[in-house]
Amino acid sequence: MQNLEIGDKVSVLDDDFDGVVVKIENTSVIIETSDGFTMTYFVNELVKTNNINELGNVFSSKSLTSVLQDKAEEKKRSFVKEKKSKKEEFVLEVDLHIEKLVKNFRGLSNFEILNIQMDNAKGQLDFAIRKRMPKLVFIHGVGEGVLKSELEFLLSKYDGITFKEANYQKYGVGATEVYIKQNVDR
Repeated sequence: MQNLEIGDKVSVLDDDFDGVVVKIENTSVIIETSDGFTMTYFVNELVKTNNINELGNVFSSKSLTSVLQDKAEEKKRSFVKEKKSKKEEFVLEVDLHIEKLVKNFRGLSNFEILNIQMDNAKGQLDFAIRKRMPKLVFIHGVGEGVLKSELEFLLSKYDGITFKEANYQKYGVGATEVYIKQNVDR
């Protein structure tokens, strides 16, 4: 609890009032505002402001003018906004790893796993063609290359589709990027 004395300058915590202590009665303090009104507050509702400038110097090593000057200086922001066409904003990424496609693949033969993966790839490719997506990426992993070769065989059956190894930095070795040529008369 702070020690207030008659004549101390105070501010009211929850209101926008300043004043001077004129009387102290137990836990109540009567202040006179700068407008000449007398008001009564509890001690814990007031904060002593006599030495506010001295407190400011303790907490701030900068002068008020240097702080205001820092705020006034225009901060230059540099950023480069990449312009992307709307078609390239979204790329469908299809992960063909079996653990991403089914909850439990224990007990499935390699042939059954490959069929699930290829059915999913065909379904996603057909979806991308229907939705007129210009590009999608199949993530197939490295493995022995069986899924990759089956995927390439499937893609070669489609007209207007080209494919290549996907960006190594983004996907690593085991991904194929598929480009779908969009015909207006489809």
